[in-house]
Amino acid sequence: MDLGLTGKRALVLASSRGLGLGIAKALAAEGANVLLVGRSGDRLAENCKGINDQGKGKADWVWGDLSDDNFIEAMVDAVKEKLGGIDILVNNTGGPTPGTAEEMTADKLDTFFQSMVLRVIMLTNTFLPQMKQQGFGRILTVASSGVFEPIPNLALSNTLRGALVGWNKTMAAEVAGFGITCNMLLPGRIHTDRIDELDGANAKRQGKSLEDVRAASVKTIPAGRLGKVEEFAAAGAFLCSVPASYVTGTMLRVDGGASRSI
Repeated sequence: MDLGLTGKRALVLASSRGLGLGIAKALAAEGANVLLVGRSGDRLAENCKGINDQGKGKADWVWGDLSDDNFIEAMVDAVKEKLGGIDILVNNTGGPTPGTAEEMTADKLDTFFQSMVLRVIMLTNTFLPQMKQQGFGRILTVASSGVFEPIPNLALSNTLRGALVGWNKTMAAEVAGFGITCNMLLPGRIHTDRIDELDGANAKRQGKSLEDVRAASVKTIPAGRLGKVEEFAAAGAFLCSVPASYVTGTMLRVDGGASRSI
């Protein structure tokens, strides 16, 4: 299937590693020009070289921290300078610290709300006028399977990512007539550094070994294994594609069947 992404311009947040990098690679493999964002210049530069060596879509990078008050302005300037405009926005953020609902504090909520919700919404609003004018846009927001089934010891993530669900659905209806789609991509247990960090935290909390915690987790997944970043990213590339123009306001789970909800 031709995804129609050749020459499309994509800004991919939090793409120095993990799921964000996977999506950037998948888009570039389909011919899109991608702008990677992260806090590690060396890692971003290396990733861009790897993408550019493939000879399809082009990759460039910009330093960016979602907790920075100047983040939105910096992204707007970078898109103008390095891409010349935008067709695809991939909203991806790092996850908050683990913890229970009782352990949430006002400071923690405010800090992670700024980086995980507020700036995602404001950045999207900033690029919407251009997408409306050109009659094409893809807004893909990476969240978590916790918005369907809250994940134990991830109260902050369950709370804040859940807020994006209502926002995405509302926005999707408002902009669909302009050729813009708004979808959410929900990872289950995709093997990334973040999963290793969370499993380590759970092992410490439960007084178990990392291997035991990982094995117990895999037993809950009908596919019988952790997912691969490439599998997750392929779903993301489709949602950003031209053939997916009639898919909007949805939440797609990539979880190996782990979620039991309908």
